[in-house]
Amino acid sequence: MGKLHDLHAAGQSVWLDFIRRDMLGSGELDAMVRDGIRGLTSNPAIFKNAIGSSDAYDEAISAAVAADPDATPLAVFEGLAVADIQDAADALRSVYDESNAADGYVSLEVSPHLADDTAGTIAEAHRLWNLVDRPNLMIKVPATAEGIPAIEDLIAAGINVNATLMFSMDDYENVAQAYVRGIRRATDPSTIASVASFFVSRVDTNTDAALEKNGSDAALNQRGKAAVANAKLAYDRYLEIFEGADFSDQVERGARAQRVLWASTGVKNPAYSDVLYVEPLIGPNTVNTMPPATIDAFVDHGDVGKAALTDDVATARDDIASLADFGIDFDDITAELKVAGVKAFQDSFDDLLATVAEKINRL
Repeated sequence: MGKLHDLHAAGQSVWLDFIRRDMLGSGELDAMVRDGIRGLTSNPAIFKNAIGSSDAYDEAISAAVAADPDATPLAVFEGLAVADIQDAADALRSVYDESNAADGYVSLEVSPHLADDTAGTIAEAHRLWNLVDRPNLMIKVPATAEGIPAIEDLIAAGINVNATLMFSMDDYENVAQAYVRGIRRATDPSTIASVASFFVSRVDTNTDAALEKNGSDAALNQRGKAAVANAKLAYDRYLEIFEGADFSDQVERGARAQRVLWASTGVKNPAYSDVLYVEPLIGPNTVNTMPPATIDAFVDHGDVGKAALTDDVATARDDIASLADFGIDFDDITAELKVAGVKAFQDSFDDLLATVAEKINRL
């Protein structure tokens, strides 16, 4: 048994934040599942790098264009992505079955250009759900103002949702309550799973920049604390919502809690520990989706028992509150992060389609 299995024993599932076709056909993902990987997430940037940086997709792209010379880059990409997601879901199906549908999920994102379109998001999520046709699929929906009602409707319809691009406590509250409302509307909540993807590293990146702009010794000493503190407060709220009396009637109906998922856990600042967003965020009924480098780092030198998610919550609250003493509006930082996150995903999606178009022309 390795470190990833130890994490699972501590209550946390590790999902791989990466996908590429050659890892699916070679048995690499199967080996990672044996080592303790319990799910997989994707996004436009991951697919763009996978398609653009290797020849693993060239044969499939050529075949798609030969079958339909008028196929658009979007149609070609969708064919590639659906096949990859189906193969990944099949590789993780054993985890899904053995865990009684608690784990084993693969996430596919709706077009980020629908982030401000509730009806469009709902329609696209249903289309992708039916197209992939796997019970262990999760549809990723951003936690924008328009995404929140879409999350509720999709949960009510029995579609698994990965609510993404969450940076603030307001984001978490909105997503969690949308899930609760959707579960209450669902005919059979026992078949539904969802995670609330709370982004971590980017919070430190922007908060640290504001602390450095202040420049005082006290401000500089607070660098590298906001992201973990913010996450701990979100988990504290999770415990209140899902492990308290208010959700118990839905548990009796067979509903699952919506787990918090730590996203963006690769460390951006090389001065910080490369497991900074793993060790302090280990706790029961959580998920950490890690890029390969972070998984390797944790397996090499991470400590499963070094810190607990429920430790020092009062200190976490003080760390966030203290930002105001340095003239920093943390709510503004997290709001800007979400706007920038949506824009970054949209740009990545456009870059992805441009990469596919370039491959079509070259091949």
